[in-house]
Formats: sequence, C-alpha cells, structure tokens
Amino acid sequence: MRVLANENVAGDVIEELRTRGHDVAWIRVDAPGARDDAILARAVAEQRLLVTFDKDFGELVFARGAAASCGLVLFRLSALSASELASRVSGVLESRSDWGGCFSVVDPHRVRMVPLP
Repeated sequence: MRVLANENVAGDVIEELRTRGHDVAWIRVDAPGARDDAILARAVAEQRLLVTFDKDFGELVFARGAAASCGLVLFRLSALSASELASRVSGVLESRSDWGGCFSVVDPHRVRMVPLP
C-alpha cells in the first residue's frame, strides 16, 4: 500500500507500516509544517492514501471541494500505547483494499466510510 502519513502520525505507526512492507512517505520528515491543501495535493499526485489524525481534512474536502481521489483515513483513537496504536492503525489499514475514493473515519468501535465528492 502507498501511504502518505500526515505529520501528526506517530513514528511507531510509520515504522510498523514500513516493517509490514508498505511504501510510506511521512510529512514530518519530507515537508514539516506543510499546509493541509498541499499535503492533500501531494497524496493525489502520488496516488497515496492519506492517513491523519487531523479532522480538518474533512472540511477541506467536503466544505471547500478539494480533490481527494486518493482516499483519506482519519483516525480518532486515543489512550493507546505507542505499540498498540501502531498495531491498530496498521491492522485497520490492511483490513480493507477499498480506501481510495472514500473519506473514512476510524474510531475505537468502527470504520465509517463516505464516498468523496
């Protein structure tokens, strides 16, 4: 899987995804401080699934009409240890292959997916 991880994604998550063989680019290393619209544009241009803990991307796509064919996954998880978070994020991402074209929200109990405009 080709992933673009926002800078708020923990290093343990990046490490776990890479260990599992995924191609992961990380904003914290590649472009720290980049604006959300630039991050989204990069994900689309590079055909990477955008993974974030930042709910502002929903507004960017739905309220402002930004293109996001790559798919977005918003994680709303907290109070997990670093290793638990890495395992949970990796497991959820690997559980499906239909992330593209959807805005997905992952909370402790479910995954909600909405087609992108």
